[in-house]
Amino acid sequence: MRTTRLLIRSGPILAFAAALPICLAGPSTAASGISAGTNGSTVSVTTSACTQINGNWGSASLLTGDQRNFAEGRQTPLSGTTAGQSAAWSNVAAGTYTVVVVCSNGTSAGSQSVVVSAPKVPQTGKAPAAPAVPAAPAVPPPAVPQRGVLGGLGGTVRDYGPLTLGAGAALVGSGVIATAWYLRRRTRPHGL
Repeated sequence: MRTTRLLIRSGPILAFAAALPICLAGPSTAASGISAGTNGSTVSVTTSACTQINGNWGSASLLTGDQRNFAEGRQTPLSGTTAGQSAAWSNVAAGTYTVVVVCSNGTSAGSQSVVVSAPKVPQTGKAPAAPAVPAAPAVPPPAVPQRGVLGGLGGTVRDYGPLTLGAGAALVGSGVIATAWYLRRRTRPHGL
């Protein structure tokens, strides 16, 4: 009788703890394994997800809005080291593109959308500008992390996959169960 009451009272907690790993694991595409960006009409991509096979890291493809698969895009081979691989496309017209990276072993490192802005065109028909003052030497902007800490699930640069997320979720779930059990034991009278 006493065990039945305990199971009925702790049922919602156990159901929550059992569902927690499933909720936290979610889709394994929480973060892409690539980082793509633009600089003027140049699009570049970096990754550290690929391994070298027979001297080849893999390839990257730049897809326009109407292209749907890797083979249709502008392809370029990846170059780099084990610490990181990269590829770049120059003279890219303004528009929205998708960058896809496929490693040499055939697995996808990820995909990411980028927007190439139209170049700024000087306006005509204005009054002549005042005489130019010699410009100060150009100071490069401060380095901005490409991916930094991501919000949401995980919050890291590296995608650890569903197994690691599941193990972490199991630890969190067991912590919730242990806390509920401990609090339940503390609230009981000592004589029962």
